[in-house]
Amino acid sequence: MAYHSPYRAPPHINAPPDQGFLWNIFQVDKDRSGVISDSELQQALSNTWTPFNPVTVRSIIMFDRENKGGVNFNEFAGVWKYITDWQNIFRTYDRDNSGFIDKNELKQALTGFYRLSDQFYGTLIDKFDRRLTDVFRRYDTDQDGWIQVSYEQYLSMVFNIV
Repeated sequence: MAYHSPYRAPPHINAPPDQGFLWNIFQVDKDRSGVISDSELQQALSNTWTPFNPVTVRSIIMFDRENKGGVNFNEFAGVWKYITDWQNIFRTYDRDNSGFIDKNELKQALTGFYRLSDQFYGTLIDKFDRRLTDVFRRYDTDQDGWIQVSYEQYLSMVFNIV
């Protein structure tokens, strides 16, 4: 993945991030309330990684354990860990470091969980693009980044994309 930012992640991927490093990023808390709102979180994450869309940021607000409309520093550290953990999983399967998961990389990732045909992987790649996000948003009626569907409902959503 490419990072376009003056900030860089600490060099030890599996080590917890330096608290000073996180504190510097947390300084988007302009009113010094000790809590950053979703828009401030958007700014903090966009300054550090590629831009996050508002739906993603709203779903990250799930770390707001006290429903105060934002995350405090400790919760922000949890958000940071959550994102870096997912990035590390992504990098595990992005074997060519292209920033994308191609058909073969996806197949390697999914083979550990499911036995699927090569044709299915091709179909999955063809369908897995921005259209899936659009379909997800149609089902996410409260725009919180979460939906609850059965596996069959999910597959129906995916394969009925027009």
